[in-house]
Amino acid sequence: MNAHLLQAAQLAWSPNLRVTRAEGDCAQVLRRDAKALVGMSLHTALGVPQERARELDARAREDRRAVEFVTLSAGGPTGNPPANHLRLVLGMDGEEAAAGVLDLGTVLEGAPPVQISKLSSSLSHEIRNPLSSVKMAVQTLARNTGLSDRDKRRLTIANREIRTMERMLWLLSEYGRESVANLDAHALRSVVQEATAMVAPELAERRIEVDVKEEADLPRVRVDPNRLRPVLAQVLLNVAMGLPEEGRVQVTLRKDDPGHVSLILDDPAAALPPEDRGTLFDPFGSRLARGAGLSLAALRRVMTGVGGDVAAQGSAEPGMVFTLTFAA
Repeated sequence: MNAHLLQAAQLAWSPNLRVTRAEGDCAQVLRRDAKALVGMSLHTALGVPQERARELDARAREDRRAVEFVTLSAGGPTGNPPANHLRLVLGMDGEEAAAGVLDLGTVLEGAPPVQISKLSSSLSHEIRNPLSSVKMAVQTLARNTGLSDRDKRRLTIANREIRTMERMLWLLSEYGRESVANLDAHALRSVVQEATAMVAPELAERRIEVDVKEEADLPRVRVDPNRLRPVLAQVLLNVAMGLPEEGRVQVTLRKDDPGHVSLILDDPAAALPPEDRGTLFDPFGSRLARGAGLSLAALRRVMTGVGGDVAAQGSAEPGMVFTLTFAA
C-alpha cells in the first residue's frame, strides 16, 4: 500500500547515524520533504536527543521489528508547529538500519483516547452502582408525606442531578465503547419519541415540547436504538436548555438521498463561529454541549457505528442545524 495513504514515512540510515534514504509522506510525518532528510543526522530527523537516536539505532540492528514511540516536537522550515507523536517499527533493510514511521495523530483522529476506551466501561459500572443506591434513597425520602416544601425542593434537585450524572456516565461509556452496533430496522419517529421520554422530567420543568414533523411514507432506518436513544436524548436536552421556557424543539424527519433518511434538528440558540467548526465533534472540545462536552462526540461515534453520518451547519450568528443521516 502507498505510504501516503497511511501518512507514514520510511527512513534508513548508516552506522554513523546519517539518513541515507527517505520515502513516503515525509512532509506530513517528519515535517521535511524526503530530499531534505537525506544526509541529515537521525536525531535531527526524528527530533530526539542524540542518545535516544543511538538507542533507536541499536534496537533496529537487533532486527526484531521492535516498536518504539517518539515525539517530534519541532522541525521543518515553518516555525514551531505542534508536536507529532510517532510510532517507529525498527529493523534492518538489507545492510541498513531502518524504521517505518507512522503519524499517530492522524491514525487516532476521531477515535476515543486509549485511556477512555479501556477505563470507561469499568469506571461507569463502578460509579453507577453506588449512584443507583443514592437514587433509591432519594426516591424513598421523597415519598415521605411529612417533608417541608423546602426539603421537597431539595430532593427534586437531587433527583435531577442524579439523572444528569447517569446520562454523563452513559455518554462516557458510549464514547469509549468498541463493540459492534446491533442493527435492525426501526421507525425513526419512535426512536425520537423514546429519546424524548428519557429527558421528559427536565423538559417538563421548563415546559418545553419536542415537535416532530415526519414526511409521509418514511421508510424504517437501520439503527441500534439502545445506543442511539440516550445520546439523542442528551442532544435534545442540550438544545432545549438553550431555549426560553415554553419553547419548542423542532425535529424534522424526511427522505434524503436514495436509500437514506435524515433527522434535522434545529438549535436556534447555538452559533458556530468558523474557528470552532473543526472541534465541534471533538470530545471536551465543543462549547455547545452545555455539559461535559461528550454528547456531540458520542453522537458522532454512534452514527458512524450504524453506518450513518452527522453534520452541522451554522455561522457566528445564533441558529444551527444538525443533520443525522441514516441508511434505510
